[in-house]
Amino acid sequence: MPHTTKRAALATLSILFSCQHAEAAADISHGETLYQGCQDCHSLDTNDVGPKHRDVFGRKAGSVADYAYSPALKSSGLTWNEETLDRWLTDPQKLVPGSKMFYHLDSASDRADVIEYLKERPR
Repeated sequence: MPHTTKRAALATLSILFSCQHAEAAADISHGETLYQGCQDCHSLDTNDVGPKHRDVFGRKAGSVADYAYSPALKSSGLTWNEETLDRWLTDPQKLVPGSKMFYHLDSASDRADVIEYLKERPR
């Protein structure tokens, strides 16, 4: 393959990869809109039916001092990150049977958007 053809092929692959990455990137604005549905039970800054969500990333599940978690979640050993939050929002009862939460998001892109919104909230 001639040198210029290789460069053109690499450039094409680079563009395709960039486009795929852009399509896969989470949409924080959409995540914020979706989070409004979570606010029936949750808030960023205060506990309600569910615990507050600000600074959830890196936090051990069941660790907000002034919230009454289920024994199942308190003893789950989970730490909230992209993977655990995705599994939680997919099916909380499957991840932690006996937890209080039943709400879930079927769409992987919706879950990614909500997770990115929670991750990017200012402290």
